[in-house]
Amino acid sequence: MNLSTAEEESTAQEIHIPADIDWKMLDKSKFFFLGAALFSGVSATLYPAVVLKTRQQVAQSHVSCVRTAVWTVRHEGLRGLYRGFGTSLTGTIPARALYMTALEVTKSRVGTAATRLGFPEPTAAAVANAAAGLSAAMAAQVVWTPVDVISQRLMAQGSGLTALPCKYINGADAFRKILSTDGVRGLYRGFGISILTYAPSNAVWWASYSVVQRLVWDGMGCFLCKKGEEKIENGVDSGFRPDGKTVIAVQGVSAAMAGGVSALITMPLDTIKTRLQVLEGDENGRKGPTLGQTVRNLVREGGWLACYRGLGPRCASMSMSATTMITTYEFLKRLSAKN
Repeated sequence: MNLSTAEEESTAQEIHIPADIDWKMLDKSKFFFLGAALFSGVSATLYPAVVLKTRQQVAQSHVSCVRTAVWTVRHEGLRGLYRGFGTSLTGTIPARALYMTALEVTKSRVGTAATRLGFPEPTAAAVANAAAGLSAAMAAQVVWTPVDVISQRLMAQGSGLTALPCKYINGADAFRKILSTDGVRGLYRGFGISILTYAPSNAVWWASYSVVQRLVWDGMGCFLCKKGEEKIENGVDSGFRPDGKTVIAVQGVSAAMAGGVSALITMPLDTIKTRLQVLEGDENGRKGPTLGQTVRNLVREGGWLACYRGLGPRCASMSMSATTMITTYEFLKRLSAKN
């Protein structure tokens, strides 16, 4: 978010928003330590939705989200909704550190460069956020793809919706078996399409978030217009200074809307990526499906709508994740700001 010049004038009302905290203003050790703790809690809260989405995507026929959840709890207990969580959490911490570093450094530098080139502040903010989201996703995928491959196979295991040729005891066992069967390449299965999924998704999300948030603040300015005009006539300052709760509410609404847009646009790529990473080769040495075969199998199973299996959980997960992530992230930045 870029709020550094967000004291925008309206003909009747000014909204004074707290300035953004950029990379240079952060205490880095506090930022990464607190970030690891806060985002681990967020990941634990949202993990069941990720499990349900993954199981729907790898199922060979359409199964509703509710039925998947009921089956999982009935046969595996609540523990089934957290399959692979330990592995996922282990990878989340370094991946999130890379993500936050790339995000803040890129946003700061691109925003400054765009402003110097003469771009209007709203355009510069959107460009900086898009570039930051793109670079952050690409940096994080270097760590996250192997973790994603392992955790998703653990998620799908035991679902009763698809047959995996290899059974894993835990994340370490999955790591050894994948490495011995396919080598390092197996751990990075789907890396290319992961970049194609998450990089544009992050760019779209951060750019949308910047634009939507500005529109929400502008809408609030219009809503307060009449009151502002009345105060001006009485010689009273019309400036509106939102409190912390209002700022958080606007951030949360903007993040949720941007998350829904991003999920809808990138859903087919995410389904294909998940299948590539989960459906490996069989015990006879035959390799897993290629990208083309994966797409053809999906279309054969349920038409092009099969690419949108798990859309409900993914939209819910991304919207909730976006809301909690951005509010947690802004809270983290304020906790980590230098005096």
